[in-house]
Amino acid sequence: MNTKNTKTAYFLLRVSMGINLFGHGLVRVIKLHDFAEGITDSFEESWLPASFVYTFSTVLPFLEFIIGLLLMIGFKTRITAISGALLIIFLLFGSSTVENWEAMGFQMIYAGLFYILISRIDDNYLAFDSK
Repeated sequence: MNTKNTKTAYFLLRVSMGINLFGHGLVRVIKLHDFAEGITDSFEESWLPASFVYTFSTVLPFLEFIIGLLLMIGFKTRITAISGALLIIFLLFGSSTVENWEAMGFQMIYAGLFYILISRIDDNYLAFDSK
């Protein structure tokens, strides 16, 4: 495969994932209390304790914001991508407790994209930590 094209594709995917997470985090931080309350309400039927759900949904936007920012600039890309994948695993677990299969479908797409970012880390390009 053409190395230049592969590296360009990796860069575009990394930045796209970064913008996606950064945007999620940014808009949620601005309305943090409302976001956390809404998530907590949507987990009423879950066996997860409301205090845990509220705490997690209060921290979530900051994690999304930070992971997104680090992906956009390509700083500690491998660790950041692994952190993003772990975050998706937590979201999948939470979604399963309320049987939100539609959300899990989208979250599995994110999991696949993080797989690509992690497995193709040698293609990292135009990043603070690129070779």
